[in-house]
Amino acid sequence: MATVSLVLVSHSLQLAEGARELAAQMTQGKVKIAVAGGTADGRLGTDANAIVAAIQEVRSADGVLILVDLGSAVLSTQMAIEQLPDGEGRVLLSNAPFVEGAVIAAVEASIESDLDSVAAAALGAREMEKVTG
Repeated sequence: MATVSLVLVSHSLQLAEGARELAAQMTQGKVKIAVAGGTADGRLGTDANAIVAAIQEVRSADGVLILVDLGSAVLSTQMAIEQLPDGEGRVLLSNAPFVEGAVIAAVEASIESDLDSVAAAALGAREMEKVTG
């Protein structure tokens, strides 16, 4: 079974692990999901080297979609992508909401959609209405 993998990047390791747990439960573990969160010494923040390691952990020919929590995680992730050695599969950075996007991306990946479809589904989470009125 070929599936797109996910990387969840957060300033908090606990937040990234929680989002991974939720997405994994929704897909019965069918999708590889790696996390990078916090700094090496356990503080809040992001670490480009940890992001590279997370990408490499799940990278495949089917591609990797990366979701981030806050603005500076984008910068760290962009630096990480630049550091990646040439390898298999595209790596895309998503502008989707972190939790909703992770769940929707995982569900889409679990039905073996391609990377562009998984990315579009995650981005569609921006339009989800949680509260009406």
